Amino acid sequence: MQMTESQRIPAPKAKVWAALNDPEILRRCIPGCQELEMTSPTEMTATVVIKLGPVKARFGGKVTLTDIDEPNSYRIVGEGSGGVAGFAKGGADVRLEEEAPDVTILHYEAKAQIGGKLAQLGSRLIDSTARKLAASFFENLAGAVAPAAT
Repeated sequence: MQMTESQRIPAPKAKVWAALNDPEILRRCIPGCQELEMTSPTEMTATVVIKLGPVKARFGGKVTLTDIDEPNSYRIVGEGSGGVAGFAKGGADVRLEEEAPDVTILHYEAKAQIGGKLAQLGSRLIDSTARKLAASFFENLAGAVAPAAT
């Protein structure tokens, strides 16, 4: 599976970068995330529950940040296991671009591989679910970093 997207976020670049590196904000933004813990400045562990068609799986995994160019970009590499449901592993290149002082464009290119029961569901279901989860994450992230309404 591959996804290349851009998302407009109504917040300054520095604030978006900080949110992308804050485990509490990420935990609230990632759909189905139950736990997210920073184990080092470049590593996190997570527990996420995902429902994909008829399969509901609890994934435990590890994410590592590499090629960090603060506050512009980094690469995320991760893998997780959902027991009999299967496994997922992949990575994403994330790049922030300042459109205006209070508007940031977040670009990402993600690639993932899945195996087990999840892989049997078909690529269209997996792709559409991944896109919905990504859209939900970015909507949540935009809400977390947008200025509070007065």
